[in-house]
Amino acid sequence: MTLKLEIDMIDLSNIQFEKATGLLPCVIQDATTSKVLMVGYMNEEALLKTIEDKRVTFFSRSKQRLWTKGETSGNFLHLVDIIADCDQDCLLIKVNPEGPVCHKGTDTCFNEVNSGFSLSLLEKVIQDRINNPSPSSYTSKLVKDGINKIAQKVGEEAVELVIEAKDDNKELFLNEAADLMYHYLLLLSVKDTSLADVEKVLALRHNKK
Repeated sequence: MTLKLEIDMIDLSNIQFEKATGLLPCVIQDATTSKVLMVGYMNEEALLKTIEDKRVTFFSRSKQRLWTKGETSGNFLHLVDIIADCDQDCLLIKVNPEGPVCHKGTDTCFNEVNSGFSLSLLEKVIQDRINNPSPSSYTSKLVKDGINKIAQKVGEEAVELVIEAKDDNKELFLNEAADLMYHYLLLLSVKDTSLADVEKVLALRHNKK
């Protein structure tokens, strides 16, 4: 049987549960920061429930039952993608964590901090401002002003970056570059596209060389 996930597909008929004595090791990774959060185990029932609920469920070896991460703490792991390894006996599960992952209160079970900033995170913040507009939000105001205003801002910021490129003030140059990047990401979002879509176009061009 083949089940379609939000982004990717995984064919359960290829997963080697028997080879792994019924339990597959699962590496849990933050979909935004790529930080490894924890490792758990799934049987087929846990995998099916994870796909159905879009929340990660493990098989607890100590409790001998299914266990949804966050069922008592509220710190759920929201499913983004599942990828099987080359031998089909280990899973990489990408998630958006809700709160600390470890039962000890740390971000990860390896006592690492998981709070890095990224363009992917900025895209999510921009999308949230679009979906949940606020009068005090600069992003929400630009979206309300319309696509023409946003496109105009991208042009203005590009010109300002070019001007700063002609001088030797690195700090001003980087700030103008950051302004341009923000407005560019906003333009992509309102056009219902993303930086990942642009990367795909660049990848195709690269492969043709």
